[in-house]
Amino acid sequence: MTMSGSRLDDAARAAWLYYVAGNTQDQIAAKLGVSRQSAQRLVSLAQAEGLVKVRIDHPIAQCLTLSRQLADRFGLAFVEVVPSDPGSDSTTLGVAQATGAEIERWLRREDPTIIAMGTGRTLKAAIEQLPPIECPQHKVVSLTGNIAPDGSAAFYNVVFTMADTVKSRSFPMPLPVIVSSLEERTMLQGQPMIRATLDLAAQAHVAFIGIGDLSDSAPLYLDGFITRDDLSALQQAGAVGEIVGRAFDAEGRVIEGLTNDRVASAVLPDPARCTIIASAMGRRKLPAIAAAIQGKMINGLITDETTAEALLQHR
Repeated sequence: MTMSGSRLDDAARAAWLYYVAGNTQDQIAAKLGVSRQSAQRLVSLAQAEGLVKVRIDHPIAQCLTLSRQLADRFGLAFVEVVPSDPGSDSTTLGVAQATGAEIERWLRREDPTIIAMGTGRTLKAAIEQLPPIECPQHKVVSLTGNIAPDGSAAFYNVVFTMADTVKSRSFPMPLPVIVSSLEERTMLQGQPMIRATLDLAAQAHVAFIGIGDLSDSAPLYLDGFITRDDLSALQQAGAVGEIVGRAFDAEGRVIEGLTNDRVASAVLPDPARCTIIASAMGRRKLPAIAAAIQGKMINGLITDETTAEALLQHR
């Protein structure tokens, strides 16, 4: 029987943790979210398949090394680095697959968990990787509004898509992503149903988010959430990226005023008690990713080799 690539990936990861990083089988089990027996079998599989020599004979070894370097350099609680596609510097498929796998690990936990979800193309692609999962003990809550500028459901919102396959309690945010004024935002967020959803998001154990750039091709602008004048004003104020619609500068500081006054999204959970995992890659997003790390807006990252190497060199 042909061994699946994902199974070999797991075996290579377990072997790296055991032989290179010096983890015990109990530690490997905890980090991979599997039983101790499964961790032992994965290490044995790596040996049987000839992956273990002087080094881990598998492309993922370099990714694991980069993951450890990023975690050590920036104090991140979780890092996953996937191989870069040599034929494309823009495809997010590998990052989406890794994000989907990490979301699935959280969904398969037995203890009741609150999972907060951002939005974006990569997260939507990640959710589409999920198999049907029965997990009624969990709550999945949206961090951002679910309504597009034309009043339709926001296309890249993931909570509705997720509900098709994941049988958990879902809590969408029935608000526009960006409203017309600060006064409207205050009024809408004060509604009891919305207030309850915002409070739930603040209690999340883990959050999965995307990072948007604020170049001239910013997703917020291309998707019609902000105008060209809005984008220009943010750029002039030093904004380099956005998370759930909220813009921040190169130091990871949230921009004062402008469109941020009209963003109806929840505030990100406290990273001191929540694992906030961003899925992002690419040269165009590099300043935004670096800023989010520097500002401690996130404490987890899923990216590719090329971006990881650039982050380690970024000043």
